[in-house]
Amino acid sequence: MQCSASWKTSRKKQSRARRAIDNFWRPTLRGFRRVGILTLEVYMKPLLLLVLSAVPLFAQGAPPQGAPNHPYTMEYYYKVQWGHQQEFLQLFFKNHYPLLKKIVESGRALSVKIETPANHMTEDARWDYRVTIKFKDSTVATTANPDEQSLIKQLWPDQETYKREEQRRFEILLAHWDLPVSDVTPGDK
Repeated sequence: MQCSASWKTSRKKQSRARRAIDNFWRPTLRGFRRVGILTLEVYMKPLLLLVLSAVPLFAQGAPPQGAPNHPYTMEYYYKVQWGHQQEFLQLFFKNHYPLLKKIVESGRALSVKIETPANHMTEDARWDYRVTIKFKDSTVATTANPDEQSLIKQLWPDQETYKREEQRRFEILLAHWDLPVSDVTPGDK
């Protein structure tokens, strides 16, 4: 008798557990059937709100840079391997800054500014150098300079040394990104 009683008890427990699992996903008129505190409604409503609130974020972009004949500003960020900041800066001043100065002299760019942060940042937000170039207009900023290769050969006749040093400059670079920026300062009225 004991065997049959324990068999009936385990069968009842098994069927209760099976019903609980089956009922969790069973739809009703008000959504999905609740099992304790966990319900699909509890998870779906916040998820739906999150998705719907994120839609306007995708629609927003950076403010326009203005008319094509107005100055266009780009910021170039450089994140260098620890301990190689000075080497990178020396190579930058030797092999890239003279080219930037020539671009300003030619009129394609209006100004070049090189900055480094005064205080430290978290590693994921860290950048070591920012180069801000104000171009004559957006077309000049976003198209290749047809004179660049001839300027490079003129500035650095020893092309093998130039290429080797430029390769080294990029070897010690952890990250580099470009960021077009817009001036949104209100004008005087």
